[in-house]
Amino acid sequence: MNLEPLLQRHFGHPGFRPGQQAVVEHVVQGNDALVVMPTGHGKSLCYQLPAIARSGTTIVVSPLIALMKDQVDALLAKNIRATSINSSLDWEERNRRIQAMIEGQFELVYVAPERFNDHFMGALSRTKIGLIAIDEAHCISQWGHDFRPDYLRLGAVRKALGEAPLIALTATATPAVQDDILLQLDLPNARRFVTGFDRENLRL
Repeated sequence: MNLEPLLQRHFGHPGFRPGQQAVVEHVVQGNDALVVMPTGHGKSLCYQLPAIARSGTTIVVSPLIALMKDQVDALLAKNIRATSINSSLDWEERNRRIQAMIEGQFELVYVAPERFNDHFMGALSRTKIGLIAIDEAHCISQWGHDFRPDYLRLGAVRKALGEAPLIALTATATPAVQDDILLQLDLPNARRFVTGFDRENLRL
């Protein structure tokens, strides 16, 4: 699949940034991935473009409501069907969005790691899921989960959701943390994409 027309049409970029294209192609083909890419290098595109290219809904696990809002607002401005389901919504609005998710009205749905209760898992079982994306994936590791312990449940969540491919993303993770993320998610065959941290515009 030629992904550059999608990149240009939906995101307005003439080409991929370093490290993005290999990740996107890998994930679009239905493969699992762990992406370690510095902040500002375009991690979000690594799951947002596959979300458009693949059929079904992409579930994005994100730790902060403000970050979800920024991402959703940016996607809506690009005419990409996205929403968030979080604790800032009242019960009626949450249920409306969940029903719309089940009906396939969204390409991306952003949720917090705490969202995966029985009610929401039941809704996901009735949703065609094309991809699962986990942002700030270092929180899954035993060295990072004190921040958000619900990240530790995501391995079981992924298993319950079936065979949808998964992409885990973080700005920084040592090899030991990378190993632990993949162990916790039970993704022994996931390909690792580690982008360098050199900033060509900085001089020391």
